Amino acid sequence: MSEKNYHVPVMLNECIEYLNIDPNGIYVDVTFGGGGHSKAILKHLGADGRLYAFDQDPDAATNVVKDERLIFVDGNFRELKKMLKVHGVRQVNGILADLGVSSHQLDAAKRGFSYGSDEFLDMRMQPGSSLTAADVLNKHTPDDLLKVFSHYGEVRNSRTLADAVVQARSQRKFKVVPDLLAVLETVMVGDRFKYLAQVFQALRIEVNDEMGALKDLLMQGGEVLAPGGRFVVMSYHSLEDRLVKNFFKAGNPEGEHDKDFYGNIKKNFKILTKKPVEPTLEERRSNTRSGSARLRVAEKI
Repeated sequence: MSEKNYHVPVMLNECIEYLNIDPNGIYVDVTFGGGGHSKAILKHLGADGRLYAFDQDPDAATNVVKDERLIFVDGNFRELKKMLKVHGVRQVNGILADLGVSSHQLDAAKRGFSYGSDEFLDMRMQPGSSLTAADVLNKHTPDDLLKVFSHYGEVRNSRTLADAVVQARSQRKFKVVPDLLAVLETVMVGDRFKYLAQVFQALRIEVNDEMGALKDLLMQGGEVLAPGGRFVVMSYHSLEDRLVKNFFKAGNPEGEHDKDFYGNIKKNFKILTKKPVEPTLEERRSNTRSGSARLRVAEKI
């Protein structure tokens, strides 16, 4: 499978520039995917440089190139610190994270990420994990469904949608994508495609515990980064972006400042992007899925 068909790397040049790569340094790409960002990092590494690439999706392993400087880690990036330790690494010079779902996952009908498929309501980025989108729709309480749709999808009529899901599952359990679409067609408001995208995004985030995983990544990344190391994070959702912003500012995802004995705010990072960097108009036109990307970068103090 070609890298272009799998996933077009977003803001590639910006990511590489902000990483400020030391040819002899150790770097981590926690979202390997199609390998686009990783291949660009390898071009800037010397013979003694190393790149650790993480991905929990087994399909991503098919994109790994033969390069002794590249070590592929088949796993979730929330295990960053543990897996680096397994490889004898305690500090790194840079971390790159391209959050969200890859084009390959959206286009692979059998994965159930897209509302354009007729497949099982799956949405698991790591196929071996237990929770599926069907499980969420069939087993979550009305209040939990409300939280998922409103918090993760920012769906305008989340309560109405949650009630409709509960009513529908009392008649027949959700199994495939068309089962969900049939319910959505009866309650959707506003633009159809935006509404569908919001609902599917909400379910995907819940199934994969993306917010919890991101919090783990940020905290562990802050620990393993060497002083002067760069943390480059690209998000596609306001919730993700807020967590990243808070972490860079305060050293924790909640944005709560830690103060010393004298009341001075402790700072762990020097923020290099006052405002999030966005794709150029040209990139947004050539890759429509890059439109919502927001890039934030900080340097470990």
